[in-house]
Amino acid sequence: MTLPRRRFVAFAASALFLSLAILSSLLLGADLYVHHRAGRSAGLNYRGYRGPVVGRKAPGEIRIVVLGGSTVFGYGGPWDEAFPALLEGMLEQREPGRKWTAINLGYNAEGAYALSPNLEDFGYLDYDVAIFYVGYNDMLGDGGPNLPVVRRSSSLFRLTGYYPILPSFLRERALMLRYGDLETAYLAMQPGQVVRTVFRPSLAARASASVLETASRIGDSMGDQIDRWHADVAQASSTGDAGCSHPWSFFCDSVQRAVRDVLARGKRVIVTSQPRMTDPRVHDQQRQALADLISRQFANDPRVMFLDLGNAVDLSDRNYSFDRMHLGLDGNRLIAAAFVDPVRAIIGSSTAK
Repeated sequence: MTLPRRRFVAFAASALFLSLAILSSLLLGADLYVHHRAGRSAGLNYRGYRGPVVGRKAPGEIRIVVLGGSTVFGYGGPWDEAFPALLEGMLEQREPGRKWTAINLGYNAEGAYALSPNLEDFGYLDYDVAIFYVGYNDMLGDGGPNLPVVRRSSSLFRLTGYYPILPSFLRERALMLRYGDLETAYLAMQPGQVVRTVFRPSLAARASASVLETASRIGDSMGDQIDRWHADVAQASSTGDAGCSHPWSFFCDSVQRAVRDVLARGKRVIVTSQPRMTDPRVHDQQRQALADLISRQFANDPRVMFLDLGNAVDLSDRNYSFDRMHLGLDGNRLIAAAFVDPVRAIIGSSTAK
């Protein structure tokens, strides 16, 4: 006995939908597990930022979002040793009767261009103060604008606000099985690189790597399907409105746009120049351009503050920085301490605004 065509089509569609639902549930469960396992060391929570997921804002709570690249993220250490988490603890010690929450929105490789998109994506956090801690990732200036907005590369994040890490986690585990370590794997993937073979994976390891690579592709393909319904292509442009000369026009325009986005939401912002690099010539020019921008465009607005941290940390001191850019725990403590009084001041100075 054959089913009528309409019933057959309905049955097939229902079976396909059920299969996709089961697969999606399994992938979601696996992704949440990976988030839990990697969240403290080097990962993000399922909403796409470091540290615990914050809930609804409490009465009287002051929320701070910190935006920037890997120096905000806290590359090389756990989330609670990055300076946003340390800043939260210091503020609570200074004013124990007040609820402070500092949220780490930093992401490796991101620069000033990513500020506005991230402010938009995380506007639901209902922050009071935004801190911009950018500069190092924009050192090429107009000669090589830094455009990554990493979380928006995830279709699922753009559509739902959930940030998946399972595909990248599986991909890296597969590379480790094939090459022995990630450093060798990424080197081998670079065009023209010749890597001396010192690790020979077993047949079982190669088979496991193939399984992980297939699972990773499944996760990626689900994102590709979402792209059919939700297209979001970042457009980069420099208008020169900020008034900075070459090579800092694009950098300054990006910062100015983000400051205006914060003010349009009725919030406050601290724009920061980062500690001087060990070869400071170009970096000093960038820092001066940033200081001039804030003075020129926002000098009379108490909701905007410029904080020069050029001399806050000696990056050549191995006690503070392990690679002359990223900070260890002691270096991050110095940066966090430098923000305590400015944050308290801008909260107080703008309550009547």
